Amino acid sequence: MPLPRYGVAAGTFHDFTRDPSHDFGHWYHGHLTLTTPEGPYHAALDVDSPDDNGVAYRVVDGLTTADVAAVRALPDGFHPLASTPASGALDYVRSPQLQDAAWLAAPAALARRLRRLVARPAPGAAAFGPDLLDRLAGPLPGRTFPWVPSDGDNALDVLQPYLHAASRIYVFGQRFDGGAGGPGVHDVHLNQGDPYGSQWWPDNGTWQDGAVVCEHPTGTVAVWQIKFDTQVLTTDDAGHPR
Repeated sequence: MPLPRYGVAAGTFHDFTRDPSHDFGHWYHGHLTLTTPEGPYHAALDVDSPDDNGVAYRVVDGLTTADVAAVRALPDGFHPLASTPASGALDYVRSPQLQDAAWLAAPAALARRLRRLVARPAPGAAAFGPDLLDRLAGPLPGRTFPWVPSDGDNALDVLQPYLHAASRIYVFGQRFDGGAGGPGVHDVHLNQGDPYGSQWWPDNGTWQDGAVVCEHPTGTVAVWQIKFDTQVLTTDDAGHPR
């Protein structure tokens, strides 16, 4: 079933750290803490994974507060969000503000679907990370946001300046209750497109993706996104690969 505790934590920056060591081939996280009226909210940010699964990140910038109006109207704290566009929920595949320019997005989606059909990667293969289309899109003019392979620290290095400059931060994902450590948000990444047979297949769903959204005093907004290379960005209405 889709994520039962999906929502957004809104607050101001309190702290940002990383796991004390980065052993390649193991999980590696950034740790973001927000100040809210409910107390600190913690977010674990997956930026490297074991078993050569691969992780990629990208930043969608140049947005404004109008692009996050639904969640911006909420007070600080955690808020459950319905998995619908009207709630303010995010969907990497469907949220208009997260899409590349139409002239690039449509051919890129077609090319990636054709690649799947031709290459026929095994279910769960780490075959859907950044590709030639991402490398070509980077220098192109216009609204393009290529995916970048994450080595763990590079994804966090990109995020950190946005956090420090933010007047308000929104962390989308699934709430967890941390006991003495306090509540927090995890699943701060793409939550659809996992392959059939994967342990995460049942969690696939639309309008339930995780991200870190930074609002700045100038009114500009940036969205930091994470996905695993086993996940596809062409999904059906249930969030399953198609």
